[in-house]
Amino acid sequence: MATLKDVKIGKTAKVIRLHGVGPLKRRILDMGITKGVEIFIRKVAPLGDPIEVTVRGYELSLRKADAEMIEVELL
Repeated sequence: MATLKDVKIGKTAKVIRLHGVGPLKRRILDMGITKGVEIFIRKVAPLGDPIEVTVRGYELSLRKADAEMIEVELL
């Protein structure tokens, strides 16, 4: 199982499953990250937090803890 946190800079991944419950999962869904969406990794801060991504044409920043809850398939 690969998570979004494991994807290298400049790569694209497709969301397979979201983990987490309650407000944590809601925050991810509110960003437009749902099953089947493609996410492009733009930049990762030196210590790994935050992770900057492009989702559906929008540039977003994710916490490392949130990225660990997003199971992906590399494209």
